[in-house]
Amino acid sequence: MKAIIYRDNGSPDVLQLVERDRPAPGPGEVRVRVAVSGVNPTDWQARSGIAHRKLFPEITPHLDGAGVIDAVGECVDPGRVGQRVWLFMAAAGRPTGTAAEFTVVPADQAVPLPDEASFDVGASLGVPALTAHRALTVAEDGPRRLYPGALDGKIVLAAAGAGAVGHAVIQLARWAAATVISTVSSPEKAKLATAAGAHHVINYREGDPAAAVRAIAPDGVDIVAEVALGANLALDLAVLRTRGTIATYANEGGQTVELNVGQNMVLNTRLQFLVLYTAGPQARATAVEDVAAAVRDGALPVGEERGLPLVRFPLHRTADAHRALETGTVGKVLVDVTP
Repeated sequence: MKAIIYRDNGSPDVLQLVERDRPAPGPGEVRVRVAVSGVNPTDWQARSGIAHRKLFPEITPHLDGAGVIDAVGECVDPGRVGQRVWLFMAAAGRPTGTAAEFTVVPADQAVPLPDEASFDVGASLGVPALTAHRALTVAEDGPRRLYPGALDGKIVLAAAGAGAVGHAVIQLARWAAATVISTVSSPEKAKLATAAGAHHVINYREGDPAAAVRAIAPDGVDIVAEVALGANLALDLAVLRTRGTIATYANEGGQTVELNVGQNMVLNTRLQFLVLYTAGPQARATAVEDVAAAVRDGALPVGEERGLPLVRFPLHRTADAHRALETGTVGKVLVDVTP
């Protein structure tokens, strides 16, 4: 089979297209013929070495993807062969991710994908959708599960609504009946956030964005899903309601944040940091169940007309896919693996 591998951390140039034996699933595992591989910032950060140390002599990257189960190991229902699935965390603690024609994952990390949902949708779920779910379910007085009506009466601020996670926050929050505000940095990105389903979109580079948010939510927002905590903290605190939650899944532009302790004490701010790797198996399992339900309801479509442009590369150009993501390409970067 064809696979992308790297043996050393470094630039995208360390990625190589090679031939490898088709892997065999072990007990509790399934083998998936990968159709589309999704690329996330975590993938290039792992390749570059800035995310964590390299654990294996040779690694096939990418956590997310979609395809068809073609073999199962012991203790897995053989009826799953032929099932369309979406994959998450395929390369987490394992040497083989989805940038290959076949990959092997634990059976519960291959989630059934409805026939009406494309492989593009499946490959775009994983990290973005599960992260968005986590951000929307950590508030002190909010739900721990998402379903239609779960966030009724709540106001969610999705920072960077044109990004993959921001897009998923908007869609899941809308599905759960929240009022959704999104902040963006340009008119082009405003169109994408609106297409994703945001009720209100605010360009934070124009006028007074805090006043604009407060005009919509005079009592403040309940949950902020944040991608750039250091840059946006002042705005977040200016619009957060008392006992509101800032759920931050990244800090684009820096790794340190200064907190005004008194201000946050008075607000009773809940500042929740989150990453899927350490969220715990129960949080991940419930997120998978809820995201799968949203997919069945058709609540997580992709494509430019749905607010998330798809930027595609063939398998042999996976290095270019990484470069595109690293240089700030807007949209979801996908690698087409097999027809």
